[in-house]
Amino acid sequence: MKAPSITGFVLSVAMLVMGAPVAHAGESEGGLLHALFQDHMVLQRDAAIRVWGHARPAEDVSVMLDGTKARARAAADGIWEAVLPARAAGGPYDLVVEAGTGVQTVRDVYVGDVWLCAGQSNMELPVWRALDANSEIASAAHPRIRLFTVPQAGAVTPQSRFQGDARWQVASPDSVRDFSAACFYFARELQKTVDVPMGLIQAAWGGSRIEAWTSATALRAGGESGEALDVLALYATDTPAALARWGRHWERWWTTREGATGDAPWRADVRDTGWRTAPATLGAWERWGVPALEDYNGMVWYRTQVVLTAAQAARGATLELGPADETDMTWVNGTAVGSRYGAGEPRRYPLPSGLLKAGINTVVVNVLDTYRDGGLAGPASAHALTFDDGSRVVLDNRWRYRPEPGADEPPRAPWQAAAGLSTLYNGMIAPLGHPGLRGMLWYQGESNTGDGAAYAARLRVLREDWRQRFGAQVPWLVVQLAGYGMPPSAPVESGWAQVREAQRRVVAEDPHSGLVVAIDIGDAYDIHPPNKQELGRRLARVARHTIYGERALPPTGPTARNAARTTDGVRVTFDDVTGALLTTGANGPIGFELCDAAKRCDYADAALDGRYVVLRGPRAANAMYVRYCWADGPVCTLRDTAGLPAGPFELSLPAVEVPR
Repeated sequence: MKAPSITGFVLSVAMLVMGAPVAHAGESEGGLLHALFQDHMVLQRDAAIRVWGHARPAEDVSVMLDGTKARARAAADGIWEAVLPARAAGGPYDLVVEAGTGVQTVRDVYVGDVWLCAGQSNMELPVWRALDANSEIASAAHPRIRLFTVPQAGAVTPQSRFQGDARWQVASPDSVRDFSAACFYFARELQKTVDVPMGLIQAAWGGSRIEAWTSATALRAGGESGEALDVLALYATDTPAALARWGRHWERWWTTREGATGDAPWRADVRDTGWRTAPATLGAWERWGVPALEDYNGMVWYRTQVVLTAAQAARGATLELGPADETDMTWVNGTAVGSRYGAGEPRRYPLPSGLLKAGINTVVVNVLDTYRDGGLAGPASAHALTFDDGSRVVLDNRWRYRPEPGADEPPRAPWQAAAGLSTLYNGMIAPLGHPGLRGMLWYQGESNTGDGAAYAARLRVLREDWRQRFGAQVPWLVVQLAGYGMPPSAPVESGWAQVREAQRRVVAEDPHSGLVVAIDIGDAYDIHPPNKQELGRRLARVARHTIYGERALPPTGPTARNAARTTDGVRVTFDDVTGALLTTGANGPIGFELCDAAKRCDYADAALDGRYVVLRGPRAANAMYVRYCWADGPVCTLRDTAGLPAGPFELSLPAVEVPR
């Protein structure tokens, strides 16, 4: 079986973002209210209620909710905002807005707790793909749980409106089927103890990186690549110039990467040495019958040539390519013309005037695949040049290919929706405006496991960025990545473990955050574990403790507080233990490691001692770090009487004193 890279996995296709303003599709023509304000919505209780929309410039606007009123005046651009006083949970109500002769009424409005559920595929995974789906869907009648799915869209600049249909729905067998399972099961569980209406806003995209969900301003302040952000800004105003600049950036990476030989495969005059003829049908290279490609995750170069007349070369043209799995970088006659992330969508790259020439023209495509099948889709007819007169020239010459193994991954174009910079913030978070929220749920990180060491800084930047939009102390609940992959037979370094540790540390430093441990509900063979019901229960438990003040209820399972040397070895102290520490399947817990200063680690013998775990092993005397469940898919056996697991962690030990 092909071993997946830790950075690949895509649940939904990431689309190219072209930077055009996103069209509004959620309100009627001439509607006064922003598209978030629709029938069946939920407003946040116990906080001032902001209501906004669009009217004629300088027009007076009146807003009324259950007998309370607020007024506003539209600005020169027509934007208005009114603020209604805070109110307790209740409803249903009508929200009525008047401006001039216009009236808009939103019906069946509740006041309760509103949650933003965001992240990548494990937050996006719908109820119909979760455990016991048929039974769950059939019984999903919850009239005071309301669902709102933000249409998936990326943009290179912040948008004020949604793309696609956006509406609130009452939770029912028809509506929950395609809604986030984690989000829905969380609200269902929480409502058992917090008896108020629940409004759920889903903003998720499979395969997305954390950088795509963060504003450009925050990324730049957090130290993200200034050049990439400059290219993103340029893309919005001068796409050809941005493509050319990014092409130079990519090419510079190629020539300076580890193992670089100084060649330039994108050039039209590149030598044919090392290139082989690809099958005419193209498609996934794993199915070509080439042994070296049967389980290959990595990079492959493709190139072909097409002969044009002078008349054809003089016309406006677009390069059409079939889907590339999963990321392409494409050149025509040595000039970069496009890059896109996403396995299922064809590519269309408009070509600059004067790029094509009479005679031989060279097309070169670099394809990077990090998960399962990879390659440039066939058949030959899927790849062509189309001209402004409607004619089409198929790239039917045989393609040549050259694998390019290596550990380094190329930079991703910043305008790519799920893998770019700020694109999902611009297209999915910014259009939400500034609604009142009770809290935010975040389940993401799988796509960042290739650089897990940098994840903590990015997570802090995202947290503060979103709080600037939604409120300075809005609670934030983070799901620690579930286990994925086969358990190791010896201590290993792990990008997944690094992300989990970043999640643990960032949450621990903030009193308004909570961590949900999910290590034990993962699946070694499925990056999308189906048991989202248990995940929902754990999210609700953390919310009850962190947000609703149930301090006597431990928020999660046993939490490692510190590690110290003793005469018996190394002792790890645990907090938040319900009852006592327990272990399953062995006399003592497994999965503990003792590591030296260079992070060379050995498994340790572990024994329970009340609320402590005592570790012994050859490194105990000089160990500098303690690790637990440090692997992509570890075996973790430590839990408490409530059945809740201890989560993965890394703790440092004081330096060993050297006798004088």
